Amino acid sequence: MSIEILSILLLIGMFVVATIQPINMGALAFACTFVLGTLMIGMKATDIFAGFPSDLFLTLVAVTYLFAIAQINGTIDWLVECAVRLVRGHVAWIPWVMFMVAAIITGFGALGPAAVAILAPVALSFAVQYRIHPVMMGLMVIHGAQAGGFSPISVYGGITNQIVAKAGLPLAPTSLFLSSFFFNLAIAVLVFFVFGGARVMKQQSVLSGPLPELHPEGVSASIRGHGGTPAKPLREHAYGTAADTAATFRLTSERISTLIGLTALGIGALVFKFNVGLVAMTVAVALALLSPKTQKAAIDKVSWSTVLLIAGIITYVGVMEKAGTVDYVAHGISSLGMPLLVALLLCFTGAIVSAFASSTALLGAIIPLAVPFLLQGHISAVGVVAAIAISTTIVDTSPFSTNGALVVANAPDDKREKVLRQLLIYSALIAIIGPLVAWLVFVVPGLV
Repeated sequence: MSIEILSILLLIGMFVVATIQPINMGALAFACTFVLGTLMIGMKATDIFAGFPSDLFLTLVAVTYLFAIAQINGTIDWLVECAVRLVRGHVAWIPWVMFMVAAIITGFGALGPAAVAILAPVALSFAVQYRIHPVMMGLMVIHGAQAGGFSPISVYGGITNQIVAKAGLPLAPTSLFLSSFFFNLAIAVLVFFVFGGARVMKQQSVLSGPLPELHPEGVSASIRGHGGTPAKPLREHAYGTAADTAATFRLTSERISTLIGLTALGIGALVFKFNVGLVAMTVAVALALLSPKTQKAAIDKVSWSTVLLIAGIITYVGVMEKAGTVDYVAHGISSLGMPLLVALLLCFTGAIVSAFASSTALLGAIIPLAVPFLLQGHISAVGVVAAIAISTTIVDTSPFSTNGALVVANAPDDKREKVLRQLLIYSALIAIIGPLVAWLVFVVPGLV
């Protein structure tokens, strides 16, 4: 068996094992990196770690650390409360508030599962209170998180843009972000009306009283598998007790500082082009100095499993490149002589595999396989990358993913089985239809 085939089989084996067993795929990837790189190829450790994504590692740690502080001191809950108060009396706006808040949170760098963990509980609570379809509310949160997930300072955007830049392909971070945003927005419009949006638009209700419990019991157990950060019940937060829930929504000095810090992160990264990881860590440290007690709790909430997952997969892909696997696959793809077909197959592969595995890890594995094929210039690299990225992430609605599991876990007890079944059907349809539509919209027009 050739080393190229072995490396591909090891990669497939990682996804299979991580899907069946509760083993972090990043840990498997590092183990396979040693087997393939050191034992099979004879690479030195320094050569192996040359492919370690140090920049991305810092970005992931810093961003999750910062948003953990923002979640614990109540800034995120305060933002949700303010957004909901803006639609007082207009029930039909609630799903769109959830969509936009999720997009903003991930757009500023939060992990998708973290945003869904924050918003899904309150979204599903409002669904019960105002007779909105729970699947619709859950999907609006998930697609909102995906809509903002490819901003230039986000995790998905950072992974994709780093791969594209390293390969020497045309870099279009804004185009990638807008493509994902409007694609998910279009899906959200369909979801809204398919799941009873027309009926909800006729409802008028006065929203009063405090928000429902944002992180009810059971949510922590649901955030597992692909790197999600367990969310504590609201009453366990720094200000959250049953007696003073209302106090959690006051604009305190800590929250003002956090809002200033998040604004500084956006301006520093987008306007001054500073390194996202360094700016996020600086802001997080500044907030930690202002509130050392918050810092102690926040450091425990850094999504280390996600950091390990991404670092392991990207390091393994680097060894695959040294082994010649990427060139081997590229030659096989090129021999097909049908660029459009190849792009479509990659989109379907990303969607189907991602429905059961980690989208974050898959982005780091599947896009590099398309790079040599794209360098030939027969088809628009920007369009193909956008189509693959979107196809790989829109299926995070699957109950087998962290996001889908959060929606199911927060559904009403008497509707949970129905929500699970409908999410399964929806995810299967989106895995079949989504890649085809993305291919038609972004790839076909770019054929040279």
